Amino acid sequence: MTGTGMGARALPRRPAVCLTSLGFGAAQGGNLYHATSDETFHAAVETAWDAGIRYFDTAPHYGLGLSERRLGAALRARPRDAFTLSTKVGRLLVPSPQTAHQRDPEGFDVPAALRREWDFSRDGVRRSLEASLQRTGLDRIDIVYLHDPDEHWEQAATQAVPALVELRDEGVIGAVGAGMNQSALLTRFVRETDVDLVMCAGRYTLLEQGALDDLLPAAEERGVGVVIAGVYNSGLLAQNRPPADATYNYRPAPAELIDRARRIAALCEAHGVTLPAAALAFVQAHPAVVSTVVGLRTAEQVHETLRRAGAPVPDELWPALRAAGLLRPSCAPLNDRNIA
Repeated sequence: MTGTGMGARALPRRPAVCLTSLGFGAAQGGNLYHATSDETFHAAVETAWDAGIRYFDTAPHYGLGLSERRLGAALRARPRDAFTLSTKVGRLLVPSPQTAHQRDPEGFDVPAALRREWDFSRDGVRRSLEASLQRTGLDRIDIVYLHDPDEHWEQAATQAVPALVELRDEGVIGAVGAGMNQSALLTRFVRETDVDLVMCAGRYTLLEQGALDDLLPAAEERGVGVVIAGVYNSGLLAQNRPPADATYNYRPAPAELIDRARRIAALCEAHGVTLPAAALAFVQAHPAVVSTVVGLRTAEQVHETLRRAGAPVPDELWPALRAAGLLRPSCAPLNDRNIA
């Protein structure tokens, strides 16, 4: 049987930086899609802490700084060496009084009193990090990711990464990373720059394993840690039986993907495990994966995620999925951490 624990893993290249196997994704603390009270979000962080989660991820983008402020407030009373915090750079928050009466157009239920400005320059990186420290009220950030540099490779690779490496070498931050919803450019960062870890959202899941072609082999070869986000493919794998209105990549899921997810769910059910529990177990087993970040809003969501993470998954499920053409044949056992 296989399952997940809460044990911490050190980054191969930065052993002083450790991440618990489950990480707390704080985008929903920025009022993603709809408003959440300070009390509700604080209770979610408290519940995660009591369960042993010690890795927390946020970004200026999440609610135009609201997530960073809320997460910092929830963590400030904790011993600083007892948790790992990551945030992101690449989007500076600039005052926008002319739109302050509107709502944020990028999916967060907050006033649009600020606007995002892409900036992966050395100065932009330092300004962004300083602003994040002020919003969190904490004395340091452990991990800093480049946030969605899809259209900004040259500036991100030649200015932002060296700026973060400089801060890492000065001891200001602990590790340098990049986070994206694709694997190809993340692979370039792994192979061509001095990053310590990457966050890959949605491209290595029980539904699709494209990152096996590029990112995961490169990360293993280079000793770069991989954090998996988007483990439920933005909703399609989040329920025991995927509904007809399920989402994929934050849009309505195509019918063929809903059908594939339902077939996976049926095999999971036949083996006595839910689809979301299998989805969590699958990604955490790859040897390059150091943590899985799940977006959490409420204490109830934390409890449900913990139940899923602790559910035993029969070893027989994986070959059954392969035999049905629902899991890539290349997902073969690599070592005793790999369940696929």
